[in-house]
Amino acid sequence: MNGLTKQIMLRKMRKISAKEITDYAKKYHIAITEDQAKLISSHLKKSNYDPTNAEDRAQMLKKLAQITDIKTAKACLQLFHKLIKEYGVEDYFK
Repeated sequence: MNGLTKQIMLRKMRKISAKEITDYAKKYHIAITEDQAKLISSHLKKSNYDPTNAEDRAQMLKKLAQITDIKTAKACLQLFHKLIKEYGVEDYFK
């Protein structure tokens, strides 16, 4: 992944709002409450996760499971894999 693309992705992740999270959750049929979306947004703003790093992704999913539940975290992981495959960027996330 080139540096610019990665920086754009990281900036988006760190600035995502609770409203955007709930909108995406509705779009992809994932059950997340407004309170959970606020906690997720707040956590991402304070974090230094790099989703292209497998260890960071595992930590992110663990925290997501703590905020929501394991079923929601698994649904998000499945969506993540579906989207990276759909956009042809699997090689960036190994």
